[in-house]
Order: sequence, then structure tokens, then C-alpha cells
Amino acid sequence: MPQRQTHNDFLDPSLAQNLTALQHIFTQTPDLIIREFTIKHTQEPAALVYLMGLVDKNSINNNVLRPLQFDADVTDADGSFRLSIGQILRLNSWKHIENAILQGRSVLLVNGRSESFALDTQGWPQRAIEDPSIEASLKGAHQGFVETGTQNIALIRRYISNRELKIKELSIGSRTNTVVSILYLADVAHPEVIQELEDRLGRLEVDTVINTGELAEHIEDNPYSPFPQFILTERPDAAASQILQGRFVVVLDRSPSVLVGPATFTSFFQSIDDYSTRWSIATFIRLLRMFAFLIATFLPAFYIAVISYHFEIIPIKLLLTIGEFRGRVPFPPFVEAVIMEITLEMMREAGVRLPAPVGQTVGIVGGIVIGQAIVQAGLINNIMVIVVAFTAIASFILPNYDMVAAIRLIRFAMMIAAAMFGFVGIIIGMMTMIGHLISLESLGTPYSTPLAPMRFADWKDAFIRMPIWKMRKRPVSARPIQMQRQGDNRPEGDAE
Repeated sequence: MPQRQTHNDFLDPSLAQNLTALQHIFTQTPDLIIREFTIKHTQEPAALVYLMGLVDKNSINNNVLRPLQFDADVTDADGSFRLSIGQILRLNSWKHIENAILQGRSVLLVNGRSESFALDTQGWPQRAIEDPSIEASLKGAHQGFVETGTQNIALIRRYISNRELKIKELSIGSRTNTVVSILYLADVAHPEVIQELEDRLGRLEVDTVINTGELAEHIEDNPYSPFPQFILTERPDAAASQILQGRFVVVLDRSPSVLVGPATFTSFFQSIDDYSTRWSIATFIRLLRMFAFLIATFLPAFYIAVISYHFEIIPIKLLLTIGEFRGRVPFPPFVEAVIMEITLEMMREAGVRLPAPVGQTVGIVGGIVIGQAIVQAGLINNIMVIVVAFTAIASFILPNYDMVAAIRLIRFAMMIAAAMFGFVGIIIGMMTMIGHLISLESLGTPYSTPLAPMRFADWKDAFIRMPIWKMRKRPVSARPIQMQRQGDNRPEGDAE
């Protein structure tokens, strides 16, 4: 998209003409500040230009204006300035000057010079580093990413203080140059994966990218799949752990979460707490998550199929109880399940949008009141309420929100298949889902690995979690070029 330019793309030596050009570029911009003054050392007229809400006023007053106006020696022989301000860039085109001002830098214009100086004076509003709100942890760190990309990179560097941690920066967006940083270990990550990611980011033609979810949808392999193909995390320790395995992390400025890839299906069932508890407990919890995935996906469909087509498999006493409850319900099982599932989804969304104390009250009181009232009214039977409750609890166990959202969508498809064909429909739906998972890729990496293709080496940290000292190799699914992660660290003890 073409940028609006002045009558000349480059600076003029005249300060007055440059200020006029600036006012043509930034029209109807009341927060644009132009401070005109005279540099004491050279007696040159100058102007400092910045956007009021994006700079640190103390830094501008103490480190820029005060030295230039009152110090006798701040200019070098080559015309540059000695300011304790960090990075100083020399810019001579209006496009670069405009971007520098919009990114929070202050630009120094000097009369008689056809170049400007962009100063590091950023100081936009930002929040403090807090405990992650979505990915809570019992034993992990209590630091989460914030909306500033440089701080997020610093949080990751705290975990990986190694010179092989490389950062590639790109700019995305024709209207706002959003900075995207790719972090990876140069001697571990596969160059082809990094190059593929760079190519996809470089081909983007958008106005801007607001958050990582939007960026993931632009660059994922199959945008029509309900399954997430990148891991979104707000935890620096989780991001650092993925980098050490050979994956990459994409940090998007102004977003409080990062992208991790390439991702696999099993990686969405792993949590940072799995590595801070004993391996037997972590294995049990992971198997519980897999079982919860099956419950959350297929339990309502199983209920519909059994009641509608295969009631002969139900024990006679239970069948009589179900028949007693079902006798007062005017709807078929499918409609009954759809009513309860949609009610659950609305309550879930209401709990998320409302303030936390009110949301919890709506979830608990609303569930009890509505569930009791709808059963007494004869619209839904008690068994259906139990099925929906088990389904909701199972979905809450899964640690990744994007995978839970995919399951919520797939559950309705399975219910439709069960209502049409019974168990046959469920089997067809399951086979279709498995086939789709096998065909998916994440940046060229098979999504269903280590099952398809079969890679037994990765089973140590997939459905189960073996002891840390047994996981000496990095996962093959991350496509690392250096497989060795650790040596033989098995301690000598009574078990020997």
C-alpha cells in the first residue's frame, strides 16, 4: 500500500521547510510535539519532534534537551552528538523519520543538515510483569509475557543465556510496521524450518497484525482446520523450554503471548508443571488429559447413539431408570443434547466476558438454577445433565485453550453423526478426524508425530513423561540438527 509522501522524499537542509513538511505528514495530530531551540555548542537552530504519549519525558528533558541547550561540548567532529540516550540513528528520508516517530523515538532536526537523528526515548504506557492469567502453574515461574516485545525477549534471555540464541527481526504491515522477532538456537534449530517461517512472514501483505492469534492464522499450513497448528503461550519458561528442544518462538510486539512451532498434536497436552513434578505423577496426569480429550469429544455423541439406536447394550435396570426420566421429555436425544451444550457454551462465554467475581457467580449459581429448573420443567432429563457436566469437567482439564476450543467445535459434529447413524456415525467421525490429523502439518512437520509417522524415541515425552534423566535426546518432531540434549545423569543410589 503506497505511503503518503511530501513533495520530496528526502530532508531539506532548511529546518523551516522540514518542519513544514512534518506538519503536512502529521495532519490532525495534536499529540505531535515540536520543541524548537538552539544548540549551545554550535549555535545551530534545531527542533526535537516526538509523539507525546510514546516517549519518556524525563529521558527527553534530562538526556537530550538539557545537554544540547546547556552543555558546551556535545558535538563530535563528524557532526554526531554525545548523548546518554542509547542508540542514535541517522535518517535522511521522510519514510524512515515517520516510522521512527510512530515507534516512539524522538527525531532531532538541525538547520543546515540534510539528515536527522532518531533517539531512543521510547516510554509508552505498559503494565508490570505479572503471573500468567490463563496458563496458571503450581510450581513454575510466576512471570508472564507483557505487551512490549523487548521485555518479552529479555524474559526469554533470562532462561537461555547463551550466544547461540539468535534473533531475526522483521517488520509486518503497510500501515503500522509491527516488529516480529524470531528466536531460536542457531546450532539446534533446523535452518529449513526457520527459512520457511521467514518466507511466510515476508509474503504477508496486510495493514497490520494486532495479536499472535491473527498472525498464526496468516502463516499456518491449513487455515480451515479446527486444530491449532502453533502453540500460543504466555509463559517465558514454557517458551524457553520449546527453544531448547529445537523449536522457534515468534515474539510479536504489542502482544502478551508468543507463537511456538513446529507444533504436534501431543504438545497441546503438555504443561510446564509436568517437568516440576515426579515423573509418575506427570505421566498419570497426561494420561488423564488424553482420557479427558476422548470424554469431551465423544461422550455426548455416545449418549445420543445409545439412546437413539443401541439401547440394547444398556443394563435393564439402568434402561428402566433412563426410560422413566426420558418419558417426560418431549425432545429426541439429539435436540436435548444440543440444548444443553448450547446452554453450557453460553454460560462459559458469559463467565469469560464478565468480571471475575461476577463470572464465577454466574457459572456456579446459573448452572445450578438453570439445570434444576430445566429438569423440573421436563425439557431435559437428569442423565443428560450428568453427561454435559462430565463433558464440561473433561474439557477444563486440558491445558491449552486453543485445543479446548477445537474440541468444542468437533463435539457438535460428532453429535450430528451419532444422531444420523449411531455408533457407525461416531466411528466414521473418528476415522475422519484421525485422517485429518495425519494429513496436517506444522511448517512441514507432521502434526500427528510420534504416532504417524511412528517415532518411538519421542514417546518418552508424548503420552507419558519418562524421568528427566532418560530424555537424553531432543524430540525428533522439533527437527533439531543437534539431537543430544544431556548426558548420562542417572544418580547412583539404592535402585542400582
